[in-house]
Amino acid sequence: MTRLPAVTARELVVVAEKLGFVLDRQKGSHAVFIRAAGDERQRIVVPIHKGRTLKRGTLHGLIADMGITVEEFVEML
Repeated sequence: MTRLPAVTARELVVVAEKLGFVLDRQKGSHAVFIRAAGDERQRIVVPIHKGRTLKRGTLHGLIADMGITVEEFVEML
């Protein structure tokens, strides 16, 4: 199992955009990205705080919400 790297919100957004997520809206420091996959819509909410890394639990949850594994995420960085 690959260990989670320290990642900023911007790095996570780059990976999300590679997977087809697009910015839907933003309110304050939370950006909502959506992806239409067939009949299903996926949504992730990314907390954007400049210069700070995402907490491990938050990052792990977002990776799961994107529908990929940690290994796939690390390869896409």
